[in-house]
Amino acid sequence: MKKLLLLSASCWLLVLQACHQPTDKAYALMLKGLYKGTVRVLQPRELEAILAAGEEKPLLLDTRQPEEYRVSHLTGARFIDFEKFEVAQLQEVPKDTPIILYCAVGYRSERVGEQLQEAGYTNVRHLYGGIFEWVNQSKPIYDDQGATDRVHAYSKAWGVWLQKGNKVYGKE
Repeated sequence: MKKLLLLSASCWLLVLQACHQPTDKAYALMLKGLYKGTVRVLQPRELEAILAAGEEKPLLLDTRQPEEYRVSHLTGARFIDFEKFEVAQLQEVPKDTPIILYCAVGYRSERVGEQLQEAGYTNVRHLYGGIFEWVNQSKPIYDDQGATDRVHAYSKAWGVWLQKGNKVYGKE
C-alpha cells in the first residue's frame, strides 16, 4: 500500500513539475497518506519560532538512521536510532517534557511518537514533512563541522521530495 501511495504521489509530482505547479501539494498528499494522525504535528515555522525563543528548549529527537544523522541534522537534535529505539532510552526525561521528533518525512518520527505517548509522555509532537520540509523551506541544518546544505535523501525514490539542499545517498 505504501509503495502504491509513493508511486501515485511521485506521478503527481512529475505532472505538477511538468505543468510548472508547486510540488508542495503533491508532497502534502503523500504525507496525508503516510501519517496516521496519532501524534500532533508541528509546522517548520512553529519549530523555528520555538528554537529562536529564549525560553526552555524542547527535547528535539532525530529518529533517522545513523548515516542520515551524520550527513546533517537540526541544531541541538539528539540522535535516537529508529530501528533500535526503546522508550527506556528516555527514562531520565520527565513525562511532561516538550518532545519534538523528526525524520526524513515524518513517518518514522510519528511511530516513535506513538511509543512515547503509549508510555505516558504528554507533550509529544513531530515535525510536519520532516527534515525534507525543513530544508525545502530554507531552514538551516548542521553536521559536525557546522552549517551545511547536504541532506541524506534516504533513497532516490524519496529524494524526489527534497527540492532544496545537496542530496546525499548511501552510506557517508
